[in-house]
Amino acid sequence: MTPQQLEAAITPNTKMLWYSSPCNPSGSIYSREELRALADVLKKHPQIIVVSDEIYEHINYGVTPHASMAEFADMYDRTVTVNGVAKAFAMTGWRIGFIGAPAYIARACNKLQGQVTSGANCIAQRAVITALEESPDRISYMVDEFKERRKLILGLLKEIDGFVCNEPEGAFYVFPDVTAFFGKTLNGRTISNASDFSMYLLEQANVATVTGDAFGNGNCIRISYAASEKEIREAVSRIKAVL
Repeated sequence: MTPQQLEAAITPNTKMLWYSSPCNPSGSIYSREELRALADVLKKHPQIIVVSDEIYEHINYGVTPHASMAEFADMYDRTVTVNGVAKAFAMTGWRIGFIGAPAYIARACNKLQGQVTSGANCIAQRAVITALEESPDRISYMVDEFKERRKLILGLLKEIDGFVCNEPEGAFYVFPDVTAFFGKTLNGRTISNASDFSMYLLEQANVATVTGDAFGNGNCIRISYAASEKEIREAVSRIKAVL
């Protein structure tokens, strides 16, 4: 998103800006300079609160250093930083997340959350303390592994005509453009959009992907490479076979 696109999208009714960096699903990362340019637009609209989803903060392949909107003094009191331990620390099932926010927002979130769900168990909480007190260097081996899997899946997908991929800078997804298949009939099924394509892969190849419609981009599908090398090879082989 450019500053010009942000400015053009803001109306008198705009209350909040949400973004993720590293991004799910594209793996793209906002640089500090890019965030500063967005902040310069937001300065003119003091009613807008920013929610910055940074749960993939530590799954970064070193192209663009991590930056946060809350780094800027003029945005600090208007930014809610969302994070958790599911991704970087492979604690997905523990269901522990957290926010850094202005106190009045944090108190309101606490009040709301307390009526919706409760019982973050004490074992999970103690484990999270241990995770957060350790250096991020302790998980570098995992990031290195994801980097290898990224290289693997991009190489395999390039062998399939019709997939157009960016190279993710973080997270563990690829988000290929699959419009080359729209309007085509595969095994008797007409592919009209990304949802059709994703369902076709599920039914014909037994491979689960996510339609880009779920992320506001109906030209793409999301594929996760948070899987073993063997599973990645098998999945892409099945996709290739049914296309």
